[in-house]
Amino acid sequence: MIKLEICCYSVSCALTAQTAGADRIELSASPSEGGGTPSFGTLQQALQQLSIPVHPIVRPRGGDFCYNNADFEVMKNDVAHIRDMGFPGVVFGVLNDEGHIDRLRMRQLMSLAGSMEVTFHRAFDMCFNPHVALQQLTELGVKRILTSGQQQSAELGLPLLKELIQASQGPIIMPGAGIRASNIGKFLECGMTELHSSAGKLKPSSMKYRKAGVTMSSDDREVDEYSYYCVDGQLVESMKGIISLVERKK
Repeated sequence: MIKLEICCYSVSCALTAQTAGADRIELSASPSEGGGTPSFGTLQQALQQLSIPVHPIVRPRGGDFCYNNADFEVMKNDVAHIRDMGFPGVVFGVLNDEGHIDRLRMRQLMSLAGSMEVTFHRAFDMCFNPHVALQQLTELGVKRILTSGQQQSAELGLPLLKELIQASQGPIIMPGAGIRASNIGKFLECGMTELHSSAGKLKPSSMKYRKAGVTMSSDDREVDEYSYYCVDGQLVESMKGIISLVERKK
């Protein structure tokens, strides 16, 4: 069975994805930073309201994946807490300052994860040598690797993704970044068994009063405070429909 994982930044979005047919949720926060660890309230509500598997991401901050000791202690606490809450899987990744897998720290997190499935996230796309990284993550016992093939989008990264799928002796290679109904067929043709998409869109705020000239962002760029990122249920349904067609042809 080909599985579609949807990255969600709230429980309401996760419920939308579940209703639309998603097979699994990667639960995250901070979409503008590429993902961060969800709050306790979000984690608790996800367990109470969702029936499909939920894998929270553990990422203490935005930016790179080389963490100082304080950041790493936070990660260890979060992994243990997510394990104790009863989640079936968790998502994390750690690199050293040379761009290689930080195997010492990964072993510590893997041990804390216990029986949870571990997905090594797109830190993989920042590593120095993807083939060496694949071998190391196989030895560590990682269940899957989320990757764009070290390109800005998974479609651009297809050549490396194909190489990784053929080379992998353990982890599932799960492409992600820019996967939509318009290009999902390209990944299915390569025999990929798991796909990751945010299936996102911007939704306008329901607020009628709008304060001009005030933003919550410290960036100089113009930010629209009266829209927010959410899952497009119709897009999820479309991708699942394409997947079903491909599976029926097999």
